[in-house]
Amino acid sequence: MSHPLARLHDYVEQHHLFQRTIVLSRGEHLLLPGATDPNIYYVASGTLRYYVTINDEEQIIRFGYKGDFALALDTFISGRSTIFHAQALRKCTLRPVRRSELWAKIMGDPSMSEYWQQIISWMLLGQLEREIDLLTNDPASRYQRVLMRSPRLFQEIPAKYIANYLRMTPETLSRLKK
Repeated sequence: MSHPLARLHDYVEQHHLFQRTIVLSRGEHLLLPGATDPNIYYVASGTLRYYVTINDEEQIIRFGYKGDFALALDTFISGRSTIFHAQALRKCTLRPVRRSELWAKIMGDPSMSEYWQQIISWMLLGQLEREIDLLTNDPASRYQRVLMRSPRLFQEIPAKYIANYLRMTPETLSRLKK
């Protein structure tokens, strides 16, 4: 595994921090707004989408793929209720880890604590890239930025969700792909 989170997965596995296995059917929600969730989820298979509802319209914020750790960042950091929906786009197998147990282990291990800081930096840089995507007015530029940064998106996610993520109509996405 060459994914930046592979080492974290191995660490959690070695320390027996995974609680159980959860299977979500396509369309089933893992998380709804107003919930608090003390877990971080390893996506063993499937794909999740995280979205918010603004003015009665869904806006996809991010995706969780096989090999990722997925979470509602707002509730994970603050402990308060989330504003996100987390929904399976296809059947998902998830392995939850309780935040408090993960945190205690990582803080007690200096090398893993340093690696955790690298993960947080990697996540923050990803969020900054996403913010730039959202601020880019030209649909073609948004498409190109995301295509270069995340080709996996175009391999695994249905076009209607990609279009929503890119803030464009499915027809505009179709034209840009040609």
